Amino acid sequence: MSEVRAQITGVVFKIEKQVGDSVEEGEAILILESMKMEIPVESPVSGVIASVAVAIGDSVVEDQVVAMLG
Repeated sequence: MSEVRAQITGVVFKIEKQVGDSVEEGEAILILESMKMEIPVESPVSGVIASVAVAIGDSVVEDQVVAMLG
């Protein structure tokens, strides 16, 4: 399992991938909004989304785990 972590503090604006979806390294899993900017949270490796630990509107802090890849 690989952890996907937020690079910044922000609010979950959009979730691009759901549990069971395949992702490639560098592909956006979700979008955070911070200081009126949209910042993608990208997959660190290729894999399948095992879990998403946040929902739209949730606040996240830098380095928080937001998803797991299987």
